[in-house]
Amino acid sequence: MNTSPTPPDAPLQPAPHRRRPRYSGKNPRRFDQKYKERAPEKYPETVAKVIASGKTPAGTHRPIMVREILEVLRPAPGETAADCTLGYGGHSSELLARLQPGGRLIGLDADPLELPRTEARLRALGFGPETFTARRCNFAGLPRALAAEGLPAGVDLILADLGVSSMQLDDPARGFSVKAEGPLDMRMNPAKGRPASALLEKLPPGELAALLRENSDEPHADRLAQALAGRGLATTLDLAAAIRATLAHRPEAEQTLSVRRVFQALRIAVNEEFTALETLLRLLPACLKPGGRVAILTFHSGEDRRVKKAFEAGLRDGIYRECAREVTRPGAEECRSNPRAASTKLRWAIRA
Repeated sequence: MNTSPTPPDAPLQPAPHRRRPRYSGKNPRRFDQKYKERAPEKYPETVAKVIASGKTPAGTHRPIMVREILEVLRPAPGETAADCTLGYGGHSSELLARLQPGGRLIGLDADPLELPRTEARLRALGFGPETFTARRCNFAGLPRALAAEGLPAGVDLILADLGVSSMQLDDPARGFSVKAEGPLDMRMNPAKGRPASALLEKLPPGELAALLRENSDEPHADRLAQALAGRGLATTLDLAAAIRATLAHRPEAEQTLSVRRVFQALRIAVNEEFTALETLLRLLPACLKPGGRVAILTFHSGEDRRVKKAFEAGLRDGIYRECAREVTRPGAEECRSNPRAASTKLRWAIRA
């Protein structure tokens, strides 16, 4: 047997090719198997089929009410815009196209995992640093972000889409999913704050019940709070199962709604979303030039109530010259093709 060592100048052998693991059945079920949906540039036909079926491709996000937002904000060449919730960049790409030539957009997002991907996506569409700037912060930091970009006098239009992005909902590792097992986390910035599991373990029943009512209008808040407070629930499916067990006497459809509401309430609390929204609404007028337009998409009553009251108060005080009297909702066709749009409400205002 030849046991002599390989000469140092011998060519390295290439690693053997490994096929991607196949999934069983016709369609992939797990997030990590949906590699075609997550690569739309490589598999456009697969992505088109998913969209045609009324679903959002995994790892992407479909912007909601684009036509209505463009009608309200009326972006024009040379203007400056701020997208307070950049997300996947769907709204921003539409705004940027209409701000050219000479326009500019500042995009904010608190998610350190998705922000670089979205920035790369918009750069690939041709929007360079002179046209588009991405900043990692939540929407409460808008004035600071504008000052850092040399825009202390504000911008011409502002958009805030308050919904959680599909990229976060779909990835079990982020802890938002009610369907797939993952850590009970729910933080937009995984390096900041405490996860939902820690919040649940710490809150006494009374405080948890108040949180469920305020953040999601949960009708079974007291019963659920007694069952969930102080529990050491580690995963998303642990929490979903505990909710269903507590409401086992109720119909399954009602249990499902409560699961979604509890997840929503915890997500809002973990990320301090209402505090950030109230800060944004208070600082908004100073971030808009005279005649500037703002549009905000909300997804539940707690958000919409705060936006409505802030705009109406600004109108009474002469801060806004006009604001939406009624909400605008997505059309039936959009709700059919994108069910996640169904609960959306759009409100707008114009600076005096």
